[in-house]
Amino acid sequence: MTAEKQRLIEDRDKVKNWRQWGPYLTERQWGTVREDYSANGDAWNYISHDMARSKAYRWGEEGIAGISDDRQFLCLALALWNKKDPILKERFFGLTNPEGNHGEDVKELYYYLDSTPSHSYMRMLYKYPQREYPYAQLVEESKRRGKQDREFELIDTNIFAEDRYFDVAVEYIKADVSDILMQITVTNRGPEAAALELLPTLWFRNTWAWCGEENKPEIYLDDKGIMKASHKKLGSYYFCCEEKHEALFCENETNTWRLHQHFQPGTFKDGINDYIIFNYPAAVNKISKGTKAAYRIDLNVKSGESKVVRLRLASRFHQKPFHHFEQLVAKAKNETNEYYAELQKDIHSEEEKMIQRQALAGMLWSKQFYYYDLDVWMRGDSHEPPPPYERRRGRNREWDHLHNADIISMPDKWEYPWYAAWDLAFHAVPLAMIDPEFAKNQLLLLTKEWYMHPNGQLPAYEWAFGDVNPPVHAWAAWRVYRIDSNLQDGKRDRKFLEEIFHKLLLNFTWWVNKKDESGNNIFQGGFLGMDNIGVFDRSSTHLPTGGYIEQSDGTSWMAMYTLNLLRMSLELAKENPTYQSLATKFFEHFLYIAGAMANVNNEGINLWDEEDEFFYDVLNLPNNERLKLKVRSMVGLIPLFAVEVLDEEIFQKMPEFTERLDWFLQNRPDLANLISRWGDRGKNQRHLLSLLRGHRMKRLLKRMLDEKEFLSPYGVRALSRHHLDNPYVLHANGSQFSVKYKSGESDSYLFGGNSNWRGPVWFPVNYLIIESLQRFHHYYGDDFKVEHPTGSGNMLTLREIASELSQRLISMFKTNAEGKRPMYGDDELFQNNPHFKNNLLFYEYFDGDTGRGLGANHQTGWTGLVAKLIQPIMTRKKK
Repeated sequence: MTAEKQRLIEDRDKVKNWRQWGPYLTERQWGTVREDYSANGDAWNYISHDMARSKAYRWGEEGIAGISDDRQFLCLALALWNKKDPILKERFFGLTNPEGNHGEDVKELYYYLDSTPSHSYMRMLYKYPQREYPYAQLVEESKRRGKQDREFELIDTNIFAEDRYFDVAVEYIKADVSDILMQITVTNRGPEAAALELLPTLWFRNTWAWCGEENKPEIYLDDKGIMKASHKKLGSYYFCCEEKHEALFCENETNTWRLHQHFQPGTFKDGINDYIIFNYPAAVNKISKGTKAAYRIDLNVKSGESKVVRLRLASRFHQKPFHHFEQLVAKAKNETNEYYAELQKDIHSEEEKMIQRQALAGMLWSKQFYYYDLDVWMRGDSHEPPPPYERRRGRNREWDHLHNADIISMPDKWEYPWYAAWDLAFHAVPLAMIDPEFAKNQLLLLTKEWYMHPNGQLPAYEWAFGDVNPPVHAWAAWRVYRIDSNLQDGKRDRKFLEEIFHKLLLNFTWWVNKKDESGNNIFQGGFLGMDNIGVFDRSSTHLPTGGYIEQSDGTSWMAMYTLNLLRMSLELAKENPTYQSLATKFFEHFLYIAGAMANVNNEGINLWDEEDEFFYDVLNLPNNERLKLKVRSMVGLIPLFAVEVLDEEIFQKMPEFTERLDWFLQNRPDLANLISRWGDRGKNQRHLLSLLRGHRMKRLLKRMLDEKEFLSPYGVRALSRHHLDNPYVLHANGSQFSVKYKSGESDSYLFGGNSNWRGPVWFPVNYLIIESLQRFHHYYGDDFKVEHPTGSGNMLTLREIASELSQRLISMFKTNAEGKRPMYGDDELFQNNPHFKNNLLFYEYFDGDTGRGLGANHQTGWTGLVAKLIQPIMTRKKK
């Protein structure tokens, strides 16, 4: 057993709390809904990046390479100054949604390179320019560019010319649960010596200003030059630097004069910034104590030289804190390498090992302490002015039960520093490979009473908790349950499965009651996470045409949901026969949904179009006319996801379920006929539940695997390339609405315009396509073959096609025959510079033609699924 696995067991069994400290700071607290106290809900402008250095936050803290305890009382992060910038670099800079030509976008270069699940070792890299940072240029040029233009990135400013930047590598090593070593290695990549100030900064989250907390924490400098941080609940911590440096102190309080022209005595959050940038002594405390402190480390680094700075944060005092420091670092690195060597022992490609390890590092670094109490946010704090009255009628007003204060996996801690329900479900699957306890707890978290709405709805995300994401929570719970079982040599966590199953029953009921407009088992759901994929905003309560949409994807997601709950019911029924009746319920509900898709409202309308051989949404107009919205998009491929294979053994061991099933199929032959070959014996006596018969599935796959339509060199596109030259156009009420294939960034303003589902490749739906093909193969076996690609004459099994699609997705991260990584497109710096090319970014989505990475570039949430795609190459051999 590796040392890291032993730590995880100790943490699971509550022997030692190895997760107490971790990378729990966000990278952007400003511009978030939870910090927005405006009357009009304009979160982006209520606190801007410029205001952030002077504003004490209410709900969380941000920082560069930041860590905190799991209640975020005490925070540690790195600030820097190249002696040219107009402000300290205390937080990453980026554009707001209105500023960016494709929405919000971080404009920094940083990489998460390594981490263990317990965070016993972590490493990240920040590339800090030596020239003055081009804040204004990035804003002005981005505003000038339109939706049709590419984004203006930091490297486009030429700031990295001649390699004039510092590589700043930050490592954290846990000598014990609350004993943390911090090592900063600065390398000058430029052609000449350059100056740099490092400011490792320790501070307390402001918990005292809002409600008049009497026990204000404090950091002070003792007579040995060591900072001591004291907190009533957290206890005391000692923070020391290997060499003696100037220690600066101020208060983590809002500078009301700078922000509101209201004078308050004292020092403020921006005090250290003002002391260094403006040489303003009054900005810091005269006495060496405060609630925010930093060591000022002044370096001059020669060209090509590296300098190392060592610090230590510990809950107990060390007489010799840097004794054996190097050995502790080396030990942590060795243990991390041993852990990943065990995980990756059957992966033969060194490049794939690197990709997987960095993907998992990004996911582990993307944990965040997420704090948001809606009731307090609505009412306001006793020591602050009351929030505007408009808040009571504004965003999230129906969610006043919500009280979140947990460590949660984020989609991207700068661009999306808040949890999203369906993102989190996909995060859990690769996380389960390395930390199944954390993955299970993440899924359970959203079903707790202080998250889930009393009506059963899961919270979507803070911009609109009431929005609707695809119902993938049950799928993720089942997958995590199975992964955990495999890691535990077959031991299954029935307690987890039973607990989450009961909560999912509430959520399933909410879907049935709220998203089936006509009670006909055809579901809506709105945009369902695929922002601009429709002809118009499918979430709108007032469509421009009037009426409502019967959604092929919403209905298929629900068919998938019923099969997920069916599978979970059957598993629980192995130990408690009571669950057989619930399995029957979900089996029958699946058939009702399948029947409804084939005959909407019993009026002969089928969501499957026989002529086009594709699934479409149906628009129900106010005059009772029904119109198929013939857009060939991912909406029409999602029916593939509703597939389950049941072994004959299940029917032999569950007589109540089998008896009811037989009765139902005999008495409802109209529905029984909809199931693919239910009466046939499949490979190894298996039975198939699917929305697609074999023939219809082949027709759908013919389109999906056509390189002129969905199949790109890098996966399955979200919209058929057919619509490049043949846009779909709908005329309604004097207006024209159209959908055209666009492989890259969005040219639409729907949902802020910061993502595009009209052409690019997205990992979550591609992953589900691959898994569905594997399930179909589990039933059909090797005799069932499909042409791949369409028109090639090359016949492959469904498992082979799934494997080939996996390789297309993985190939975006790998160097090709020309030595280029497709995800970096034509960015020469990323492709050719040896100090860039092997540092990987995990983009939100990818160009449907070139594989170039797009959107959020630290989306190591669902794009981290690449780690799981790499892993089955080894696990398949064990089956």
